[in-house]
Amino acid sequence: MKNQYNKGALFSSEDITITMQGDLASRKLSRAGIIESRSSFNLLFLLSPNIHLEAQDCSTKLQFKKNQYILHYSSEETQAELWTENQEILKYLQIRLDYHFITHLIHPESNPESAEILENMITNNFIFLHKETPPYMTVEMHMILKEILSYSKKGVLQKLFIEAKIIKLLILIFEQFSEKNTIENTPKNPTIIKKYIDENYHKPITVEKIAKVIGINQNTIRKEFKAQYHTTISSYISDLRMLKAKKLIIKKDILIKEIAIECGYDYVQNFTRAFKKKFGVSPEKLRIE
Repeated sequence: MKNQYNKGALFSSEDITITMQGDLASRKLSRAGIIESRSSFNLLFLLSPNIHLEAQDCSTKLQFKKNQYILHYSSEETQAELWTENQEILKYLQIRLDYHFITHLIHPESNPESAEILENMITNNFIFLHKETPPYMTVEMHMILKEILSYSKKGVLQKLFIEAKIIKLLILIFEQFSEKNTIENTPKNPTIIKKYIDENYHKPITVEKIAKVIGINQNTIRKEFKAQYHTTISSYISDLRMLKAKKLIIKKDILIKEIAIECGYDYVQNFTRAFKKKFGVSPEKLRIE
């Protein structure tokens, strides 16, 4: 999407336009109009709480929570209005991608998978993650947006940098929706939760993240999982990680820090504490024995 005040664009090329509303350099507004260009894919990251969107041509009305986003395709030029509740400052980042940028990137004519991705983008299957709920930005997405906003070089280097970051954003979006589709194809909530944990326990996952991916209330997730498996989600994740850690600890060519990361711990101190609690001995001491 591009702001109707095009001079406010942070970056603009033949295929890409990036606009930020609500940063230090822009006017502080609680309401703004946006325009989607003809034959464009539009990424809109909502960075203020309780943002309302109303499309003027088709009467579409959406309400977003802070840190949600949508990927939307527009075949014709359309207009929409955004506003916040209680006159809060409106803050969002828009990335407009020309149709040809996407087709040159994924080459839909080359294989069925690329063709399916393009079809899903055109039919707007990247708006709702679950039951008309827009997806939430991941930590990686936040980091990429910060990198885009803070990059200071101009010219060819800036163009290459922006394109690389947008490609990474698209990969993260496709992965997020792929996880959602995988989960939706498995039956029953506890089974869905367990399968997701079994496949992702080595990552820094939390009940909050599982809830967002699956689209189920956190309290419901905790209650149903414990009723089915007689253990908490955090205990189950910890048990899986410790079992993997114990198998890796005998391989003395792997550093303790590497084992911690492999088991889903960002900090080796947390890993050591959990390991000692589980086995009654530190990983370093067990390795010596």
